[in-house]
Amino acid sequence: MSTGEELLRTHGLRVTRPRLAVLEVLTGGGHLEVDEIARQVRIRLDSVSTQAVYDVLGAFSRAGLARRIEPAGSPARYEARVGDNHHHIVCRGCGAIADVDCAVGERPCLTPGDAHGFALDEAEVTFWGLCPGCQTRRLADTA
Repeated sequence: MSTGEELLRTHGLRVTRPRLAVLEVLTGGGHLEVDEIARQVRIRLDSVSTQAVYDVLGAFSRAGLARRIEPAGSPARYEARVGDNHHHIVCRGCGAIADVDCAVGERPCLTPGDAHGFALDEAEVTFWGLCPGCQTRRLADTA
């Protein structure tokens, strides 16, 4: 049995070819939009609907195998890095996204002044700025 099959079963999910293909794409890294995930899955399986990919990603998110992020003004993206409460930095120029480890190193990283009675377990922070490539282009444009 492959690691992907074991991982799906461990999380209470049936093993299917689309699930294995999506898992393989996600574990390749990055913060991928659904269209890109579907494109890469189709390379592996020849035929799979975008709706099937959405269904798999929904199941993965609920099971804790994938994390959905949706930076303002951007379509939803998915990643396989889960369970560590990391954050993201987004380039305002090109939209590139990178992971940022927890600011403090303990969950939930940030504690609000008033939690309103909630038992906090996660904080989601998005940092915004310009990536090195966009900074270089901006400097070149102003020179």
